[in-house]
Amino acid sequence: MTSKSTRSRCAACKYLRRRCSPDCIFSPYFPSDNPQRFSCVHRLYGASNVGKMLQKLPVHLRAEAANSLYFEAHSRQEDPVYGCVGIITNLHEEIHGVEIELARIQAHIGIHRQSNNSEDGETSQSGHGPLQQ
Repeated sequence: MTSKSTRSRCAACKYLRRRCSPDCIFSPYFPSDNPQRFSCVHRLYGASNVGKMLQKLPVHLRAEAANSLYFEAHSRQEDPVYGCVGIITNLHEEIHGVEIELARIQAHIGIHRQSNNSEDGETSQSGHGPLQQ
């Protein structure tokens, strides 16, 4: 029976070295096969705070919250100063750069279309176009 209860404990209960009750708040979001996930979240937020946050949320939002907590904790582990804010800032800068590039390309397309339209008009009016025989 000891091996069965050991296998059924979630990563949080294993990390905290406690029994995993059937109604464990951590169990659905921190499975035993991914102990690094809880370890990372625990380092940043603490088990008590994570448990309180999850309990205050409606059940249908808890998985998303656990994923967000893990993302922030993992980002903070990778970049202790900026965390996920650094990732968001980099993405905003990348989007801004692509928007500038798109505006330049659209301007070039506009210039190209305008020059093609003016060339077509000159050809028709000069008598060398397809309308004159």
